[in-house]
Amino acid sequence: MSVDSAKFQAELTKALDDAHRICAEKGETSPECAAAWDIVEEMRAEVSHQHQVPPKTNFQKYVEENPEAPEARIYED
Repeated sequence: MSVDSAKFQAELTKALDDAHRICAEKGETSPECAAAWDIVEEMRAEVSHQHQVPPKTNFQKYVEENPEAPEARIYED
């Protein structure tokens, strides 16, 4: 786990704790409770989004299948 992901995980844990606390204090049907859980869900969505692998382009697939093709060459400056 990288430093950023460890920090984010700590922030997510704090947001979860805050949501539980706010809902216990204000009531589960309060706007504050809903807002706290919205924050948690946004953070969870970000985690999910970060773990998605973008689909390969046709060019990337071609290069993988044809590593000796001229288009697959990498030139260094």
